[in-house]
Amino acid sequence: MKNVMMFGMGVVLLSSCSMMGGGMKSGTMSNGTMSDGAMAVKQGTASYSLGRQPAATDITPMGNVAVAVNGATVATNAKLTGVAANTYYVAHYHNQGSTQTTDPCSSNGPALLDSMMVGKSDAGGNLTLTGSVAKTVVQAATYYNVHTAKDESGAPADAGVACSAVKIP
Repeated sequence: MKNVMMFGMGVVLLSSCSMMGGGMKSGTMSNGTMSDGAMAVKQGTASYSLGRQPAATDITPMGNVAVAVNGATVATNAKLTGVAANTYYVAHYHNQGSTQTTDPCSSNGPALLDSMMVGKSDAGGNLTLTGSVAKTVVQAATYYNVHTAKDESGAPADAGVACSAVKIP
């Protein structure tokens, strides 16, 4: 009887969680997947340290990039310090390049432009970049690269000032 009651309480709790999402019929399964009718998609989060790149000649960028998968969407939040003050930056994911290297950031891979995030640093040289994109766009990405931008359009002005190898969870 205790097992039946515990199961019943779990169903009630899960039902109330799925109602919080605006009536969406979804819930988290024990294996970390999200169920939405017939569709099951992997959930997960990861955080990576951004390393200084050769193009960062007069700055010392440091920070991290947090990646969160929620259903079919990947949300990205990058925070950096030590960048140039009041300057535009652009970041995006890249697929692995053809250059033979164990460091994805040195592989010269193609940029996944749909994942582009543009932001302007503050007077203290702090920068936050956020964005979301369909998981299918970045599923094969091997690194996340932050560049100085020419302007607010996000056109890169260099090969990158901070980078990290990534794996989409």
